Amino acid sequence: MKLLEGKTALVTGASKGIGRAIALKYADQGANIAFTYLSSVEKGEALEKELADKGVKAKGYRSDASDFAAAEQLINDVVTDFGSLDVLVNNAGITKDNLLLRINEADWDAVININLKSCFNTVKAATKTFMKQRSGSIINMTSVVGLKGNAGQTNYSASKAGIIGFTKSVALELGSRGVRSNAVAPGFIETEMTDVLDEKVVQSWRDAIPLKRGGSPDDVADACIFLASDMSKYITGQVIQVDGGMLT
Repeated sequence: MKLLEGKTALVTGASKGIGRAIALKYADQGANIAFTYLSSVEKGEALEKELADKGVKAKGYRSDASDFAAAEQLINDVVTDFGSLDVLVNNAGITKDNLLLRINEADWDAVININLKSCFNTVKAATKTFMKQRSGSIINMTSVVGLKGNAGQTNYSASKAGIIGFTKSVALELGSRGVRSNAVAPGFIETEMTDVLDEKVVQSWRDAIPLKRGGSPDDVADACIFLASDMSKYITGQVIQVDGGMLT
Protein backbone atom coordinates (compact mmCIF):
# COMPACT_ATOMS: atom_id res chain seq x y z
CA MET A 1 0.00 0.00 0.00
CA LYS A 2 1.21 3.50 -0.81
CA LEU A 3 2.16 5.67 2.15
CA LEU A 4 -0.39 8.42 1.49
CA GLU A 5 -3.20 6.35 -0.01
CA GLY A 6 -6.59 7.99 0.61
CA LYS A 7 -5.17 11.22 2.03
CA THR A 8 -5.82 14.71 0.66
CA ALA A 9 -2.87 17.09 0.73
CA LEU A 10 -2.73 20.82 0.06
CA VAL A 11 0.65 22.21 -1.05
CA THR A 12 1.03 25.97 -1.39
CA GLY A 13 3.38 27.45 -3.99
CA ALA A 14 3.64 24.20 -5.93
CA SER A 15 4.13 25.35 -9.52
CA LYS A 16 7.93 24.93 -9.38
CA GLY A 17 10.93 23.88 -7.31
CA ILE A 18 10.43 22.19 -3.96
CA GLY A 19 6.65 22.61 -3.95
CA ARG A 20 6.31 20.91 -7.32
CA ALA A 21 8.51 18.00 -6.18
CA ILE A 22 6.38 17.55 -3.05
CA ALA A 23 3.14 17.53 -5.03
CA LEU A 24 4.45 14.97 -7.54
CA LYS A 25 5.94 12.67 -4.89
CA TYR A 26 2.76 12.86 -2.81
CA ALA A 27 0.77 11.81 -5.88
CA ASP A 28 3.17 8.89 -6.44
CA GLN A 29 2.33 7.79 -2.89
CA GLY A 30 -1.41 7.88 -3.59
CA ALA A 31 -2.46 11.25 -2.19
CA ASN A 32 -5.05 13.44 -3.84
CA ILE A 33 -3.44 16.82 -4.43
CA ALA A 34 -4.73 20.36 -4.06
CA PHE A 35 -2.12 23.00 -4.72
CA THR A 36 -1.76 26.73 -5.18
CA TYR A 37 0.08 28.96 -7.59
CA LEU A 38 -0.05 32.70 -8.16
CA SER A 39 1.96 34.15 -11.03
CA SER A 40 3.03 30.93 -12.77
CA VAL A 41 -0.32 30.17 -14.38
CA GLU A 42 0.95 27.99 -17.24
CA LYS A 43 3.15 25.96 -14.91
CA GLY A 44 0.23 25.52 -12.52
CA GLU A 45 -2.06 24.25 -15.26
CA ALA A 46 0.64 21.88 -16.52
CA LEU A 47 1.19 20.49 -13.02
CA GLU A 48 -2.52 19.81 -12.57
CA LYS A 49 -2.52 17.67 -15.72
CA GLU A 50 0.70 15.89 -14.73
CA LEU A 51 -0.74 15.01 -11.33
CA ALA A 52 -4.04 13.81 -12.79
CA ASP A 53 -2.12 11.57 -15.18
CA LYS A 54 -0.81 9.72 -12.12
CA GLY A 55 -4.35 8.57 -11.35
CA VAL A 56 -5.11 10.82 -8.38
CA LYS A 57 -7.57 13.67 -8.00
CA ALA A 58 -5.75 16.96 -8.52
CA LYS A 59 -6.77 20.59 -8.66
CA GLY A 60 -4.79 23.81 -8.77
CA TYR A 61 -6.05 27.02 -7.18
CA ARG A 62 -4.79 30.45 -8.11
CA SER A 63 -4.62 31.88 -4.62
CA ASP A 64 -2.47 34.20 -2.49
CA ALA A 65 -1.83 32.49 0.85
CA SER A 66 -0.61 35.77 2.35
CA ASP A 67 -4.14 37.17 1.99
CA PHE A 68 -6.13 36.15 5.09
CA ALA A 69 -9.55 36.04 3.40
CA ALA A 70 -8.17 34.28 0.33
CA ALA A 71 -6.52 31.61 2.49
CA GLU A 72 -9.75 30.98 4.35
CA GLN A 73 -11.63 30.66 1.07
CA LEU A 74 -8.94 28.31 -0.23
CA ILE A 75 -9.27 25.90 2.69
CA ASN A 76 -13.06 25.95 2.40
CA ASP A 77 -12.86 25.26 -1.34
CA VAL A 78 -10.41 22.37 -0.89
CA VAL A 79 -12.55 20.70 1.78
CA THR A 80 -15.64 21.15 -0.42
CA ASP A 81 -13.96 19.91 -3.60
CA PHE A 82 -12.07 16.97 -2.07
CA GLY A 83 -14.29 16.11 0.89
CA SER A 84 -11.40 16.19 3.35
CA LEU A 85 -8.02 17.69 4.19
CA ASP A 86 -5.35 15.55 5.86
CA VAL A 87 -2.03 17.24 5.09
CA LEU A 88 -1.19 20.94 4.80
CA VAL A 89 2.21 21.90 3.40
CA ASN A 90 3.04 25.60 3.65
CA ASN A 91 5.71 25.94 0.99
CA ALA A 92 4.94 29.33 -0.61
CA GLY A 93 7.81 31.74 -0.12
CA ILE A 94 9.94 34.48 -1.65
CA THR A 95 13.29 36.18 -1.10
CA LYS A 96 14.15 39.86 -1.42
CA ASP A 97 17.75 39.79 -0.26
CA ASN A 98 19.70 42.89 0.67
CA LEU A 99 21.88 44.24 3.42
CA LEU A 100 19.91 45.59 6.37
CA LEU A 101 20.95 49.17 5.60
CA ARG A 102 19.47 48.85 2.12
CA ILE A 103 16.28 46.86 2.73
CA ASN A 104 13.21 49.01 2.31
CA GLU A 105 10.00 48.57 4.28
CA ALA A 106 8.11 47.14 1.32
CA ASP A 107 10.62 44.32 0.84
CA TRP A 108 10.59 43.54 4.56
CA ASP A 109 6.79 43.41 4.67
CA ALA A 110 6.50 41.33 1.49
CA VAL A 111 8.83 38.60 2.77
CA ILE A 112 7.20 38.47 6.21
CA ASN A 113 3.70 38.35 4.73
CA ILE A 114 4.32 35.74 2.06
CA ASN A 115 6.63 33.49 4.09
CA LEU A 116 5.32 33.78 7.65
CA LYS A 117 1.83 35.29 7.65
CA SER A 118 0.73 32.79 5.02
CA CYS A 119 1.44 29.96 7.49
CA PHE A 120 -0.78 31.63 10.09
CA ASN A 121 -3.51 32.19 7.50
CA THR A 122 -3.74 28.63 6.18
CA VAL A 123 -3.19 26.85 9.50
CA LYS A 124 -5.81 28.96 11.26
CA ALA A 125 -8.28 28.29 8.44
CA ALA A 126 -7.58 24.52 8.49
CA THR A 127 -7.64 24.11 12.27
CA LYS A 128 -11.40 23.57 12.57
CA THR A 129 -11.30 20.77 9.99
CA PHE A 130 -8.29 19.11 11.62
CA MET A 131 -9.75 19.37 15.14
CA LYS A 132 -13.12 18.03 14.04
CA GLN A 133 -11.58 14.92 12.46
CA ARG A 134 -8.98 14.69 15.28
CA SER A 135 -6.15 14.23 12.82
CA GLY A 136 -3.97 16.18 10.45
CA SER A 137 -0.34 16.83 9.59
CA ILE A 138 0.90 20.40 9.20
CA ILE A 139 4.29 20.82 7.50
CA ASN A 140 5.76 24.31 7.37
CA MET A 141 8.77 25.01 5.16
CA THR A 142 11.43 26.90 7.08
CA SER A 143 15.18 27.02 6.26
CA VAL A 144 18.58 26.49 7.82
CA VAL A 145 18.78 30.29 7.58
CA GLY A 146 15.96 30.42 10.12
CA LEU A 147 18.18 28.46 12.51
CA LYS A 148 21.50 30.27 12.01
CA GLY A 149 20.83 33.55 10.22
CA ASN A 150 22.59 34.81 7.11
CA ALA A 151 24.10 38.16 6.19
CA GLY A 152 21.99 39.91 3.58
CA GLN A 153 18.86 38.00 4.52
CA THR A 154 17.54 39.61 7.68
CA ASN A 155 14.00 39.64 6.32
CA TYR A 156 14.12 36.05 5.06
CA SER A 157 15.86 34.77 8.20
CA ALA A 158 13.32 36.49 10.44
CA SER A 159 10.42 35.00 8.49
CA LYS A 160 11.87 31.49 8.60
CA ALA A 161 12.77 31.73 12.30
CA GLY A 162 9.22 32.91 12.96
CA ILE A 163 7.89 29.81 11.20
CA ILE A 164 9.81 27.61 13.65
CA GLY A 165 8.30 29.32 16.69
CA PHE A 166 4.86 29.21 15.11
CA THR A 167 5.20 25.52 14.23
CA LYS A 168 6.21 24.53 17.76
CA SER A 169 3.41 26.57 19.33
CA VAL A 170 0.82 24.97 17.04
CA ALA A 171 2.16 21.53 18.00
CA LEU A 172 1.61 22.35 21.67
CA GLU A 173 -1.89 23.72 21.08
CA LEU A 174 -3.24 21.00 18.79
CA GLY A 175 -1.41 17.87 19.92
CA SER A 176 -4.21 16.79 22.26
CA ARG A 177 -6.55 16.78 19.25
CA GLY A 178 -4.35 14.43 17.25
CA VAL A 179 -3.01 17.18 14.99
CA ARG A 180 0.74 17.23 14.32
CA SER A 181 2.82 20.26 13.35
CA ASN A 182 6.40 20.04 12.10
CA ALA A 183 8.84 22.13 10.07
CA VAL A 184 11.30 21.16 7.36
CA ALA A 185 14.52 23.18 7.07
CA PRO A 186 16.21 22.76 3.67
CA GLY A 187 19.86 23.70 3.27
CA PHE A 188 21.46 24.41 -0.10
CA ILE A 189 18.97 22.97 -2.58
CA GLU A 190 19.82 23.12 -6.27
CA THR A 191 16.88 24.39 -8.32
CA GLU A 192 16.35 26.54 -11.39
CA MET A 193 17.16 29.52 -9.15
CA THR A 194 20.70 28.24 -8.52
CA ASP A 195 21.33 27.31 -12.16
CA VAL A 196 22.13 30.95 -12.98
CA LEU A 197 24.90 31.18 -10.34
CA ASP A 198 28.60 30.90 -11.09
CA GLU A 199 29.57 27.21 -11.09
CA LYS A 200 32.75 27.84 -9.09
CA VAL A 201 30.75 29.51 -6.34
CA VAL A 202 28.20 26.69 -6.30
CA GLN A 203 30.98 24.08 -6.13
CA SER A 204 32.57 25.86 -3.17
CA TRP A 205 29.22 25.59 -1.36
CA ARG A 206 29.00 21.88 -2.20
CA ASP A 207 32.54 21.31 -0.88
CA ALA A 208 31.60 22.85 2.48
CA ILE A 209 28.73 20.38 2.97
CA PRO A 210 29.61 17.06 4.70
CA LEU A 211 27.78 15.03 2.02
CA LYS A 212 29.67 17.03 -0.64
CA ARG A 213 26.70 17.89 -2.79
CA GLY A 214 23.77 20.24 -2.94
CA GLY A 215 20.36 18.85 -2.17
CA SER A 216 17.60 18.28 -4.71
CA PRO A 217 13.90 19.18 -4.40
CA ASP A 218 13.24 15.43 -4.21
CA ASP A 219 15.41 15.21 -1.07
CA VAL A 220 13.11 17.71 0.62
CA ALA A 221 9.99 16.01 -0.74
CA ASP A 222 11.06 12.67 0.72
CA ALA A 223 11.17 14.21 4.22
CA CYS A 224 7.72 15.67 3.60
CA ILE A 225 6.37 12.24 2.64
CA PHE A 226 7.58 10.89 5.98
CA LEU A 227 5.99 13.74 7.95
CA ALA A 228 2.70 13.43 6.05
CA SER A 229 2.48 9.66 6.52
CA ASP A 230 1.52 7.56 9.53
CA MET A 231 5.18 6.58 9.83
CA SER A 232 5.68 9.85 11.73
CA LYS A 233 2.54 9.58 13.87
CA TYR A 234 4.48 10.19 17.11
CA ILE A 235 6.51 13.14 15.78
CA THR A 236 5.36 16.72 16.33
CA GLY A 237 6.90 20.07 17.14
CA GLN A 238 10.14 19.18 15.38
CA VAL A 239 12.40 20.84 12.82
CA ILE A 240 13.79 18.33 10.33
CA GLN A 241 16.96 19.62 8.66
CA VAL A 242 17.46 18.47 5.07
CA ASP A 243 20.86 20.01 4.60
CA GLY A 244 23.45 17.27 3.99
CA GLY A 245 24.91 17.99 7.41
CA MET A 246 25.54 21.67 6.69
CA LEU A 247 24.70 22.82 10.22
CA THR A 248 26.22 19.83 12.00
